[in-house]
Amino acid sequence: MTTFHCNPNRRHILAGLALGSALPFVPKWAHAAPKSGGTLTIVTTGGPTYLNAAISTSGTEALLCAKLFDGLFDYAEGMVPEPQLAESWEVSPDGLRITFNLRQGVVWHDGTPFTSEDVKVSVLEILKVHHGRGKVTFDSVTDIETPDPHTAIFVLSKPTPWMMSALNAAESPILPAHLYKGTDIMANPANLAPVGTGPFRLASYTRGENIVMERNPDYWDPGKPYVDRIVMRFIADGSTRAAMLESGEADFVGANQLPATEILRFQGMEGFEVTTRGYEYVPTVHICDYNLRRPLFQNKLVRQALAHAIDPAWITDNIWFGFGEPGTGPIHAEQKTFYSTDGVPQYPYDLARAEALLDEAGHPRGQNGIRFSLTIDASTLGEQPVRAAEYMREQFREIGVQAEVRISDPGAYVTRIYTERDFDLSIFYGSAGADPAIGVHRFYWSQNIRDGVPYSNGSGYSNPEVDAILEAASVEVDLDRRKQLYLDFQRIVMEDIPTIPLCSAARITICRAEVKDHTIGAIGAYGNLASAWLDR
Repeated sequence: MTTFHCNPNRRHILAGLALGSALPFVPKWAHAAPKSGGTLTIVTTGGPTYLNAAISTSGTEALLCAKLFDGLFDYAEGMVPEPQLAESWEVSPDGLRITFNLRQGVVWHDGTPFTSEDVKVSVLEILKVHHGRGKVTFDSVTDIETPDPHTAIFVLSKPTPWMMSALNAAESPILPAHLYKGTDIMANPANLAPVGTGPFRLASYTRGENIVMERNPDYWDPGKPYVDRIVMRFIADGSTRAAMLESGEADFVGANQLPATEILRFQGMEGFEVTTRGYEYVPTVHICDYNLRRPLFQNKLVRQALAHAIDPAWITDNIWFGFGEPGTGPIHAEQKTFYSTDGVPQYPYDLARAEALLDEAGHPRGQNGIRFSLTIDASTLGEQPVRAAEYMREQFREIGVQAEVRISDPGAYVTRIYTERDFDLSIFYGSAGADPAIGVHRFYWSQNIRDGVPYSNGSGYSNPEVDAILEAASVEVDLDRRKQLYLDFQRIVMEDIPTIPLCSAARITICRAEVKDHTIGAIGAYGNLASAWLDR
């Protein structure tokens, strides 16, 4: 049997955390009246290049941007749109026109009134041109009509329902047209001296050290924000961030920016809160691609056999330290609208079944006990892919498959997998996106087999039926029909299993217990923290 075993005490702790994460979240202070005042100190990884997430997909820019800017929407749990700069909206029956009725009385931090022109310039001249994901998100937006200062009408070349899941400030912030229109966007000085409509405004910025944001007294949401200022400090070392949180020098760390062992330690400490809530728009999938160009893996029985030799629950508990759910299919468990296991084939951990399938596939054990050999390439962006590869190597040995783990620097890994296609199995993790069309399609759509493009369809999977489903889901405006399309997609892909889903990983926020109401929707640490308050 495999030598990988989980410590029972740690499993007990992790099981309790997983159960707590699954239950409805009712904080002790749920009915307490928020207090105003105080300084909230956030520590995060290295400093940003810009103070503007409209021109960068860096995590640090996204973390700070929603405090300074607003989006058209915010999102409640379940990615349900909530009004922000758009008070209401209407989608035409054909899905080709979306009318946003904009909030009146909003002013930019410099006192200029917010209008529909700001939306038009932000989307057509900035997000669609300069934002890495915005180029895809807004690709079908051909024009934005502005019949009056408080109406913006998106004109689309084709229905794009999933665009409505990417309109929050961390992903698609609305910028001031009076500072950006007609300028060199990337060189605009406002990128480092931001003027937003958000709950906080820039007080000071020291490159590489910190940014200080102070309460916006003219914010459109009366009484908010509650804290007087946010100080975001840029600390490169995760252990140092943990020490600052423990000593009280910092209050808040988001998005898994502590070592996993430190997160577990804080989970058991009095005076701290650890939560996986609030990251629905950036769910992380940990997956293993087969290289379907290899004759060995063109036999579905081989792919199914190797899947039976792996225990996603073990990977979740021991590699992700319980922060997530075992992988069951191509859609992340937090993409709740579309995620399902109903009729979706599963491959429970079963070494005997794995061996029987390999025998059936024509790969019996040789005299030395070996059926065949393969190589597992692991991304080195994060420790989890390498650790998963090492675990899989040992599991495969149990069924007579000799595996070698190959470790390369990130550039060499990307070249080998996505340009040279010289691999057997490839392990990595990436974002599933706020909607499957944003992050999941790229791994399974045959049109996304693109040489040189990292984290595209690396397996080379090409199934015309799946292509048709994904293309239909991209333009389907009826939610029930879209759900059915994605259910069909999950069933077919898990029958074909071109990719093994290892873990629907969770992102984590760790903070001092006196920080209240920091996570009230689907965006979490990447939200505006306008509702957060300090009980001290």
